[in-house]
Amino acid sequence: KVYILPMAGGFDQYLAEQLARDHVVQVVADPKLADSVLTERLGETFEQKMAKIHPRDEKKDDQKTDDLHPGFRSSAAKGTVFLVDANTRQVLWSDYEKPPHSRSGGSLNHAAAKIAKKLEAALGK
Repeated sequence: KVYILPMAGGFDQYLAEQLARDHVVQVVADPKLADSVLTERLGETFEQKMAKIHPRDEKKDDQKTDDLHPGFRSSAAKGTVFLVDANTRQVLWSDYEKPPHSRSGGSLNHAAAKIAKKLEAALGK
């Protein structure tokens, strides 16, 4: 079950449609039901969102997260999509798809279809 965080230009909606339509993964609207999350950004902001929507079980954490500083910093999406385990926060898969020149529905749908096919192949479907 995958929850897709909001993405630039509403790209998350196109990606959700492609992934669900082609049965690549089960897309969920409730982040608390998700096993993993698709995002276009990693870093402190991502960790803050995850802490709100899918808090970690403090008893299972061996490390203090207060002492950790995110290694990824990003100010703008550049075409990379990350599939992140909702519990461990490990990146399970990532892909780069050159952002379309146009933010038209057709361009966004085409880019989402490419990412969906790559994820499907990575999952061995």
